[in-house]
Amino acid sequence: MSIERQDEAAPEDGVVLTPEQAKSRRARNIAIGITVALLAMLFYAVTLVRLGGAVANRQF
Repeated sequence: MSIERQDEAAPEDGVVLTPEQAKSRRARNIAIGITVALLAMLFYAVTLVRLGGAVANRQF
């Protein structure tokens, strides 16, 4: 009785990208990463502005 695992598929199975496609994918992934990082910084900055500068000086 032999059970074949899905993660042990041969490397030739699946989609093989050309060098141009791989380069395009990498550039797109970098652009998405930069966009997400900028969006996170924007949310952080807007939060600081909305809370005001005195939030660090408040009493607990």
